[in-house]
Amino acid sequence: LLDVSALGVETVSSVSTPKEVWLQLLHTSSRPLTKEQLRQAAEDTNTLNAEYQKIPTNFVSAAELDVPGHAIKDRYKTILPSQCLLSSHAGPVRYINANYIRGYRGTPRSYIATQGPTIKVLEDEEEQRRKQSVDHEEESEVTNQFGRFHLRVKHCREEDGFTVTDLEIQLGSEHRPIRHYWFTSWPDHHIPKCTAPLLLMVEEVETYRKSLLSPDSQPGAESAGGPGPIIVHCSAGIGRTGCFIASSIGVQQLRDTDQADIQETVCQLRLDSRYHWVCFYHQ
Repeated sequence: LLDVSALGVETVSSVSTPKEVWLQLLHTSSRPLTKEQLRQAAEDTNTLNAEYQKIPTNFVSAAELDVPGHAIKDRYKTILPSQCLLSSHAGPVRYINANYIRGYRGTPRSYIATQGPTIKVLEDEEEQRRKQSVDHEEESEVTNQFGRFHLRVKHCREEDGFTVTDLEIQLGSEHRPIRHYWFTSWPDHHIPKCTAPLLLMVEEVETYRKSLLSPDSQPGAESAGGPGPIIVHCSAGIGRTGCFIASSIGVQQLRDTDQADIQETVCQLRLDSRYHWVCFYHQ
C-alpha cells in the first residue's frame, strides 16, 4: 500500500473489487413481503423495476469456465453455468450446460436448471435424467430414440395451460419412469397472460415430488433411491426456468411463513447458477 501518512490521510487497509461488491449484494439482499405487500409491490411497477435492476447479474465469462470445447454444446454464447454438470463420459463431451440449484430453505440439489436440448447435448442430458429419474418443465420434439436411449409415452393429459406426460426411458434392460410437465402458454421473453395455471402446475409438481418420498424421509434430505432433482428448462434456461423455480420456492415460503422473499430468492438463484437469472422485472 502507498504510505500516505505524511499527508494526514488514513491508510486504506483493503479495497473491494466490483465483483466482491456484487457478490456481497447477492449474499445479503433480502426483502420479505406478506401477501398484501406482494399485491401492492406487483402494482408498483416503477419500484419493482428499480429493485430488480439493482440485483447483480452474476455474469460468467467463457474464460472462467475451464472446460475446453464447451462452446459446441452451448445454445447461447453468453449463457453459461457457474458450476456445470459433468456426465460420465470422458473429455469435453462430459460438459452439460446445467446447474444444480438450491431449493426452499437452501436445500441442496433440489433442481437442475438447464438450456433447451440441442442435438449435441440431448444424449448427455438423457444420461443425467436416467440417473436422477426426475421431472422437468419443457421439452423439444419427442422421437422414439435419442442415441442409446428409448422413450415411450405412457400417458398424457391436458390441463389449463400445461400438459402432463408420463414417459418411460430405457437404456438396454434398464427402465425408468419420468413425469414431464410442459407449460404451453408461456411466451418466450415474457410472462403468461394468467398466472393461475403456472401456480397450479407449481403445486402439482410439488405434490407429485412429495408423493415419491419415502414415509420416513426428512424434509430437505435426499434419500437413496428417492426422487432426484427436478430438471427445469426453457430455451436459455434463465427466464422461464428461473420464474418456475422462484415461484416454487416462493409458494413454499408463503405456506410456511406467510411471507415470500422474492429478492433473496432471485439472488440465491443467481449465485447458484446462471447469468441474468429471471430476465425481466415483470417476470
